Amino acid sequence: MDIKDLKDGMKRVSVEAQVVEKGDPREVKSRFKDETYRIVDAVIADETGSIKLTLWNEQIDQVNVGDKIKIENGYVTSFKSETQLNVGKFGKLTVQ
Repeated sequence: MDIKDLKDGMKRVSVEAQVVEKGDPREVKSRFKDETYRIVDAVIADETGSIKLTLWNEQIDQVNVGDKIKIENGYVTSFKSETQLNVGKFGKLTVQ
């Protein structure tokens, strides 16, 4: 699937793209448990466009700028009016 075709609310999305940006990790507290998670916003791109990708915990150290990655079974949301791709707990992120 091409990045330009991703729309808010899509599920079971598979995308191959290159990591073009990776922000600094920050910590967020869970609303449901007494746990803290690390989170990073990255930007991935293919020849059709780019989209923000949210990386959680161990995913952060797997991915670096310049890596080609594959996301399987991801989903698309909109946060603060910005479309973003999420791997989620049922998705899979692979560095190629």
